[in-house]
Amino acid sequence: MERLQKVIAQSGITSRRKAEELIREGKVKVNGNVVTELGTKVGTKDKIEVNEIQIQREQPVYFLMYKPSGVITAVSDDKGRKTVADYFKDIIEQRVFPVGRLDYDTTGVLIMTNDGEFANVLMHPRYQLDKVYIAKVKGIPPREKIKQLERGIRLEDGMTAPAKVKVTSIDKKKGTAIVELTIHEGKNRQVKRMLEAIGCPVMKLKRERYGFLDLRGLNPGEFRELTPHEIKQLRNMAVTQTSKKSRR
Repeated sequence: MERLQKVIAQSGITSRRKAEELIREGKVKVNGNVVTELGTKVGTKDKIEVNEIQIQREQPVYFLMYKPSGVITAVSDDKGRKTVADYFKDIIEQRVFPVGRLDYDTTGVLIMTNDGEFANVLMHPRYQLDKVYIAKVKGIPPREKIKQLERGIRLEDGMTAPAKVKVTSIDKKKGTAIVELTIHEGKNRQVKRMLEAIGCPVMKLKRERYGFLDLRGLNPGEFRELTPHEIKQLRNMAVTQTSKKSRR
């Protein structure tokens, strides 16, 4: 038996918090009866409806994918472009969706799941899981610009949090550099905008690591299941980061 709001979130249709709101508003039924109590527990045989639509209860699955360039981070695309969900359609029964997003031309670590609650935990800003990006940029960033990124830089939608920045290589002849950037936020196109703001536009971008997860053993377009230990570790990291933040 599991809490009703958790089961709704795991179905992928909404977050746990939104599921709680829907329950309070009387928009959820269990076996045909409206339920408004958040503590309600349900079993695998119970029929759950949200806004008169029965949710599909699937076994939760969790994958680590190496997203290739030229693929949309979505479950569908109205322009007919390939999406990350397309890689799973003929392989698993469950419908999975991406946790967060990477740009069309950005490669690297992407988590795919059908567990809405788990996805919400990873994407919520307060959980502060580190994400490491490797960027090839046009221009060679001077030290004072690197310090700006490390302190936080103002973008059109506000200041970024302090980042960890390392210039790993420089090609003076071509006028390019490789920059490693570690952030925990998820603003739209954040890494590209941060580097553009210091005058070093991104030529190529890869998300190298998400928390402790990296791409070892995977080629672009490949994926593997996360182990139970990895799933538990991601949840624990989120809780730990939240506790640290609350103590500051």
